[in-house]
Amino acid sequence: MEVIGRGTASPPPAAPLVVGVGAGRGVSADEVLGLIEATLAEAGLPPRGVAELATVEAKAGEAGLLTAAERLGVPLCGYPAEALAAVEVPNPSTAPLTAVGTAGVAEAAALLAAGPGGQLLVAKRKSTPHGRPGKATCAVARPAAVKSGQGGQRRPAVDRPDAGQ
Repeated sequence: MEVIGRGTASPPPAAPLVVGVGAGRGVSADEVLGLIEATLAEAGLPPRGVAELATVEAKAGEAGLLTAAERLGVPLCGYPAEALAAVEVPNPSTAPLTAVGTAGVAEAAALLAAGPGGQLLVAKRKSTPHGRPGKATCAVARPAAVKSGQGGQRRPAVDRPDAGQ
């Protein structure tokens, strides 16, 4: 057996990361991005590995979330509250249940966007801005490995505003 380029081969790329985000009305992009960056850093995950932000449809129009996705260069995908409510999450909460009809947004959106077999890598984290309650939550999931020959493409539930322009 001949070995070519010994020691120069790189490992196969890791599956992309999906970040589920929950947001209060008027959340800023800086608060969302700060939370995502801190969460990824604490977990030792690469920010460039983020392929998608996911949330509940009712919050998919929040300017802070849209701007955060734009700055990251990824789509923001919104999912119906009913679909998120069907996902079992480790940290359910009454706040999103009252606000949008599901006991979890960040974890449920991350897992739903990751697809069947997806793994929750980082449970829900909440932003902690100085002087006021946090308005953002996030959780990180990784899709199951896509087998050769299977399509890994999914269509965003909510297209980015600049799509097709």
